[in-house]
Amino acid sequence: MIDGTCDPRFALVREAFAENFATRGERGAAVCVTIDGRIVVDLWGGRAGAGRPWTRDTLVNFFSVGKGLTALLVARLMDGGRLDVDAPVTRYWPEFGKAGKDEVTVRHLLTHQAGVPALRVRMPPGAMLDQSVMAKALAEQEPWWCPGEAHGYHVNTFGYLIGEVVRRATRRTVGELLREEIAGPLGADVHIGLPPSEHHRVAEFDGDEAPPEDDRSADLDGRPLMTYNAYYNPGGLSGLGVLNTRAWREAELPSTNGHGTARGVARVYTAPATGGTLAGYRVTGADTLAVASAEQVQGHDLVLGRPSRFGLGFQLTQPERPLGPGPRPFGHFGAGGSLGFCDPDARTAFGYVMNDMSPRWQNPRNRALVEALYSCL
Repeated sequence: MIDGTCDPRFALVREAFAENFATRGERGAAVCVTIDGRIVVDLWGGRAGAGRPWTRDTLVNFFSVGKGLTALLVARLMDGGRLDVDAPVTRYWPEFGKAGKDEVTVRHLLTHQAGVPALRVRMPPGAMLDQSVMAKALAEQEPWWCPGEAHGYHVNTFGYLIGEVVRRATRRTVGELLREEIAGPLGADVHIGLPPSEHHRVAEFDGDEAPPEDDRSADLDGRPLMTYNAYYNPGGLSGLGVLNTRAWREAELPSTNGHGTARGVARVYTAPATGGTLAGYRVTGADTLAVASAEQVQGHDLVLGRPSRFGLGFQLTQPERPLGPGPRPFGHFGAGGSLGFCDPDARTAFGYVMNDMSPRWQNPRNRALVEALYSCL
């Protein structure tokens, strides 16, 4: 059963959402679209867990959608002069300069050029829940490639790296700043570090895989080891086996464990969709948004082994995984197909969240929704 509201003009989005359940294997999900700041689609359906229907206020882990929210927070810090993306990381985090990383800039971190998408030293179970432990290990890590000369998706380390720079620069965590300076003022139901009082609203993830039982890293070298460790060092790094636990939900992992509603994601992206200010609250200036969403890197990704395209932390639309037909949409996908993005030309914001882990790359469910949306514009 599909609940919620949908402007008749966007009936095709409702049809695509229903078809996701009927033929594309959707279990539980929500989608929200705003145009010029007005909600035109706000739908939800399916199940949030055994015997639990998805409701208007169901929260769910949206994985790398949190990278886009973190990128917007960084744009806000840039706009206010609190963070210089062309400064060396060592200006904020002196210890990071070890092992040949002294010239790595904050821009390199944001654009996945820093060369530290994974740790070589095997980390103990549960280490991914401790920012200080992961930051210390990353400071010691030698780059896998010469920083600035290539890019490769920092699947999980992005959050620890940017999180540590933000903490050192502002004395606040990404989760705290998101709550205090973006989500709170905008009334957006998104969280990085979920308060215990909100756990009862969280949808359980179906198909939560256990982490690998054996450490394969001893049998790998070069790029295979780098890619394997980017996802599996430590074993629960990508949330495997811990997605439905209290400890995972309460940790602050900007790359991976953000929670929210589709409405909350769309609300955040409504600000950059409409110039950076929403309901009288300035998130960031339009000029800063233009800089943050401009292409920084594109082409072959050393970690993913396929093309990727990034601004300053934002994923940009590309032929292999488009965000509509225009050239300027930006946002971020998450594992399983979750998605948050905006299109400044169409003044449109989009949020989609779900509780199924596959497929991760070219997801037919989010693609059907995006195509239906643009067919209505």
